[in-house]
Amino acid sequence: MTATPNKTAPGPTGSGAGIDGASQVAGALMMLSGPLSILVGASGIAEDNLFAVSTRYVYRFDLTAWGVIHLVVGVGLVVAGLAILMNKSWGRGAGVAVAGISLITQFMFVPYYPAWAIPVMALDLVILFALTRFHVGADGGR
Repeated sequence: MTATPNKTAPGPTGSGAGIDGASQVAGALMMLSGPLSILVGASGIAEDNLFAVSTRYVYRFDLTAWGVIHLVVGVGLVVAGLAILMNKSWGRGAGVAVAGISLITQFMFVPYYPAWAIPVMALDLVILFALTRFHVGADGGR
């Protein structure tokens, strides 16, 4: 008689399954994007001359407000990225929410620093895709 492996054996975190590759990539990208957003937020709070200030823009905030926004979003990205990498049950939902908020804020930030905002928007889209993709397991989705 041969032993067959148990397909429902707990993963390294004690849950029924380990973290998949797309979630690992999303978590790692969030751990990249989050600290960078925190740094941009710090530059905005310090009112650095890194940003262009437009007077004719619908979503015009002062640089301190943009700095606080980026700081809060960056901290949210780091927290959600850590939760995803630690395979917490709430991590994917929080990651989708924070990455979506980051995407919207980067869109609104384009006139201030387009060379920053457009690549980060693309990064947020990759994160959203990785977290929301539909995955069919080897057992046919059952």
